[in-house]
Amino acid sequence: MKIDVKVPAVGESVTEATIGSWNKKNGEAVKRNDVLLLLETDKASVEVIAENDGVLNITAQAGEVVKIGATVATIDSDGKATATAAPAAEQKKEAPQQHAQTMSAASSEGKPLSPAVQKLVTENNVNTSGMSGTGKDGRLTKGDVLMSLGSNGAAPAVQKTAETTTSKPATPAAQPMFPTGSTASRQGEKKLVPMTTIRKKIAERLVEAKNTTALLTTFNEVDMTKLNDIRAKYKDKFKEKYGINLGMMGFFTKAVIEALKAFPNVNAYINGTDIEYHNYYNIGIAVSTDRGLMVPVIKDADQMSLFEIENAIRNYALKARDGKIGVDDLNGGTFSITNGGVFGSLMSTPILNAPQSAILGMHKVEDRAVVINGQIVARPMMYLALSYDHRIIDGKESVGFLVKIKEGVEDPERLLIGV
Repeated sequence: MKIDVKVPAVGESVTEATIGSWNKKNGEAVKRNDVLLLLETDKASVEVIAENDGVLNITAQAGEVVKIGATVATIDSDGKATATAAPAAEQKKEAPQQHAQTMSAASSEGKPLSPAVQKLVTENNVNTSGMSGTGKDGRLTKGDVLMSLGSNGAAPAVQKTAETTTSKPATPAAQPMFPTGSTASRQGEKKLVPMTTIRKKIAERLVEAKNTTALLTTFNEVDMTKLNDIRAKYKDKFKEKYGINLGMMGFFTKAVIEALKAFPNVNAYINGTDIEYHNYYNIGIAVSTDRGLMVPVIKDADQMSLFEIENAIRNYALKARDGKIGVDDLNGGTFSITNGGVFGSLMSTPILNAPQSAILGMHKVEDRAVVINGQIVARPMMYLALSYDHRIIDGKESVGFLVKIKEGVEDPERLLIGV
């Protein structure tokens, strides 16, 4: 009996998806709930799992754009696996202007690659056969692949046994995209790689936000002394009780919520000629992934404790790392926060996450000389930036909003007692 593997519905506005990679081989025996393939939509990645045991027959290859509901494979419960089946990734139809060959979607131990690692492997034509990974459960990481590229053809592979650890040479990897150290002229060296579905959508949304809003940015700075003291005082007890680190994002999220309550226009949308106000606080937290910036949303964050907020942020970070952020995770935000400080950014002007009307940019904490009570002292300071749509938010509101956040962060106790 043959069961169709169809492209699932992944959101109201999503009508098609791109097959990012197959995790199983054509002709391979699969088990119920095995992850068969990774779909890329214009919003997120979606895993498609097997609904029953059987032998997989792939009919749509990696890189193809498929409609929602389309059949991309079948599973034959009465079929016999073919031992010589080639990896589905090797059967990928070359996309327009796609010049990189596609390699196997698994390491030599048969462990599937993450979407980010698979992308790097594909773009650089890396043969992962024989390579040992340093990631969880021996999986290959981006660092493993980059090391193989940087070693000009030989990646160290380690074969482990219960009694001894020995080294063996790995299968030579492909040369880097553009060779280094060459004395020859590099005039004209270039490579065209098609943008991913998500990257194209991100580009469209950013241009749309810039062209359809009256975008302005206002700045302030916040003294992090008290917040750092509280985190240092309670970080061990917090981790002992909850099992996660006490970060600063939970405090900033709470400060943002109090500021949104004081300035409701910042939590609103422009809807045609109306203003759509929201009596709830769904806070988007920007997460950088290898596939682009995503903004998963913490729903009803005002009803959460500090631990619940920190835990939600941690869970989204893990899902982003594993390429498992879904469409539902990204929908419904009323305000967003982005922290460029984790990359060392001192100041920036973040762009709106439409249809939201504002976004807060956090930055690097740096000791700077400030004047307090007539004395010049060194304090850990952070610049804050609020980008906003001037059509709905006035300059006075934007300044007051940042001041409200500043007050909450510089006096964290007030966040916890609600004053």
